[in-house]
Amino acid sequence: MALAQPNPGGPARTGNHGGGPPPQRIAPPSRGTLATTACMETLQVGYLHAVAAAAGCSLSQPFPDNGIDWHVSHSAPEHTVDDEVTIKVQLKCTYQIPPHPPGDAFSFTLDNAHLVKLARTPVSVHKILVVMLVPRSQEDWLRAGHERLDLRHCCYWTNLAGHAVTGRHRTTVRIPTSRIFDDRALCEIMARVGAGGRP
Repeated sequence: MALAQPNPGGPARTGNHGGGPPPQRIAPPSRGTLATTACMETLQVGYLHAVAAAAGCSLSQPFPDNGIDWHVSHSAPEHTVDDEVTIKVQLKCTYQIPPHPPGDAFSFTLDNAHLVKLARTPVSVHKILVVMLVPRSQEDWLRAGHERLDLRHCCYWTNLAGHAVTGRHRTTVRIPTSRIFDDRALCEIMARVGAGGRP
């Protein structure tokens, strides 16, 4: 009797060579019914937490938020204004802008009430706006592997201090594509604020 030989190239093939029914595909598990916008808010918070962790920053959430989502603090002996400096962060998320926006900046529309708060100057605690671009489908938001977790697509930041309100109810602002929000960018922001400057 001939013995089955091991397959050095991987698992045995399961093609339909015998004329039987084709193999069934296993459907992916159903996602929860939470609204997509709520999931987008959760995703951008996860992005912020990851960046803050890599930058060595602490996070706190004001309650009630009063139009500002997070406070981010950074301690370093190089700071001259204080041993710890803090910025306020307003998060926004959209799937209406594709990844890798062309040009130097992309347009994003804010309610005037939000813009007035972000544009106020002078301030004792600086504010930045962080806009996250995500794929439309939740299935494309992240990929996990043994070596990395890919979170798509990207967050960009800007300081809107002094920006004018131009629309009746909403105003379009420009978000620079060069200002990718990552741990290095956050540390550089904190270094400028810690030296008495703007983000």
